[in-house]
Amino acid sequence: MANAKSASGYYYKLAVYHYKTAAQETRLDTYFQQAYLPALHRAGFKQIGVFKPVEQDTADKKIYVLIPASSWDKLKDVDEKLSSDNTYTSAAADYTDALYNNAPYDRIETILLKAFTKMPVPAIPNLNGDKNERVYELRSYESATEKQHINKVKMFNDGNEVALFNRLGFNAVFYGDVIAGGHMPNLMYMTTFNNKADRDKHWDAFGSDAEWKELSARPEYQHNVSKNTIVFLRPAQYSDF
Repeated sequence: MANAKSASGYYYKLAVYHYKTAAQETRLDTYFQQAYLPALHRAGFKQIGVFKPVEQDTADKKIYVLIPASSWDKLKDVDEKLSSDNTYTSAAADYTDALYNNAPYDRIETILLKAFTKMPVPAIPNLNGDKNERVYELRSYESATEKQHINKVKMFNDGNEVALFNRLGFNAVFYGDVIAGGHMPNLMYMTTFNNKADRDKHWDAFGSDAEWKELSARPEYQHNVSKNTIVFLRPAQYSDF
């Protein structure tokens, strides 16, 4: 995994829990709220995000869990360390001891990321709207080659795309270079808004911004994204973000 030994900046684990039934969703919510997040907090992880798509695929529903860590060593064996937390093992029994034919999920997809240098730590969004109306926008930018991917990451850092998002008030939670996942080479980032109308207003401003027009027109930054995937999410009531 590239960059895994870097000493600066956060690492992120983004776990995507795939499930189908309402019963599975209830068990996952109970597990996250009553066992997993409290145990992570006790282990020193200050903020954990739990998000659900605004529009679920009925055949493949998902819950996204974001775990930021201040170092790779802290993140790499976090789940194993929880096994020594007796409070966790007791609270998590319905999840961990589930029968093979009554699992609380279908599959777990794991993505590991390294924070961008221009935003080395995550941020709690500065929003004033109803939490139930908030929109978290998770974007994945895939590149045709590793060289083009490095170029797009450079565009965010050295090209000041991160600073542009900050200036326009996008309330970014994180920007990360994917170091392990199923769609590499790619980067991912998450921004937040009070509601969908607020989100659309921000992106309209971004598209017409003179700095963005100049940056996106530079010859050195052409053709560095081959696929842009967007997922709109809402936070669970017990989510720290």
